[in-house]
Amino acid sequence: MGIISNRTPVLLLTGFGGQERALELAEPGTVVVHHDLSGLREGLVVRSEATVRPDGTAEERVALLELAHGCVSCTLREDLLPLLRTLHRRASVRRIVVRLDPILEADAVRHAIEHVIVEMVGAVPGPAARDVEVTGTIGFVDGATWLDDTLGEEELGERFSVPDDDERTVAQLAVGHAQSADALVVSGDSPDPARLRAVLRRLAPGAPTVRERVPLDRLVPRLGAPRPPIEPFGPLLPGCPPLDPDGDVRLIEFSARRPLHPGRFHEAIDVLLDGVVHARGRMWLATRSDEAFWLECAGAGLRVGAAGRWLAAGGDGSPERWAMASAVWDEAYGDRRTDLVVLTAGADPTRIAETLRWAELTPDELAAGPGEWARWHDPFGAMHADPCEDLAAPASANAADTEIDEEMS
Repeated sequence: MGIISNRTPVLLLTGFGGQERALELAEPGTVVVHHDLSGLREGLVVRSEATVRPDGTAEERVALLELAHGCVSCTLREDLLPLLRTLHRRASVRRIVVRLDPILEADAVRHAIEHVIVEMVGAVPGPAARDVEVTGTIGFVDGATWLDDTLGEEELGERFSVPDDDERTVAQLAVGHAQSADALVVSGDSPDPARLRAVLRRLAPGAPTVRERVPLDRLVPRLGAPRPPIEPFGPLLPGCPPLDPDGDVRLIEFSARRPLHPGRFHEAIDVLLDGVVHARGRMWLATRSDEAFWLECAGAGLRVGAAGRWLAAGGDGSPERWAMASAVWDEAYGDRRTDLVVLTAGADPTRIAETLRWAELTPDELAAGPGEWARWHDPFGAMHADPCEDLAAPASANAADTEIDEEMS
């Protein structure tokens, strides 16, 4: 018997286009919420709230908000989260659809809903998740431009209104939208639909992917449980994506038991910035024996940052993390190792593997030991971003697959 919840279901819509179709989901009792951030540079946010009445007509309310503290996250935290708790208290509300502005990431919004404490009059302090439950994320993909976006170098501020300190790229956001989605809707005509399908299957494995002609209310019942976010010490290939190549699209797994030379690896990472849709993984840098580093890149945008201590260096870990580590534990170095996953679309996989292997310590360097390693120059510091001068805090086959092939072909 399933658990009955009295929390109001919330559906997130994300992507660079297509979210206006949210009203397709607006059956009586649905509220569609949208924060328009296009006026960000003027310090204004427009919030719309469309409520569907029992007769099927919609009542829309629009509010103009000032940008709290000049911060997008603060504005949404202080407006969206209390609004979700308020809507839950309306007896007429059966479902909430949150149509996210293109510059917002679903994982970040979901994390805020589940963890950020909301204090409001007449309610017990706590996260919005006390009252609402994110039941899924639908991502919208522009078939005509998405692949070019994911392989490009365009900064987010060149296309959208963003804060001056937002240094994300379009590629990072495009990849993030698709990767976090529990279902994908492809709009427009792709110049290479087979290649697009191959990339999406590996980036968001298991997510039903349909053409724009499919009504969204038919897609919602196919949503499974929301996919968990990628964790630095969790599985790097969740969802069992296809590992066999499809044209020039393929997943490359790279593992190294010897640490990486920081100088050589700094040179080697350029191989991940051309013809690569996405790469992620944890690394063991020779100059940082106690702390793991996390790498994530999309297109020409890359971030490397500290991920926490290795278990062998006293780090905390869940039972699942200990189980994964014990399977590969080394008597001398414990769970220290490098594991990367690279999704390519045009890059030479042999060149990537050979270049990354070149960054690994040689046997002689390994024998020199940590005392010698600590003397080497470390270009990464606590955090690294590419381009090097642009340092900023990191942004933090089934039945469905058969239908995907038919609908996207």
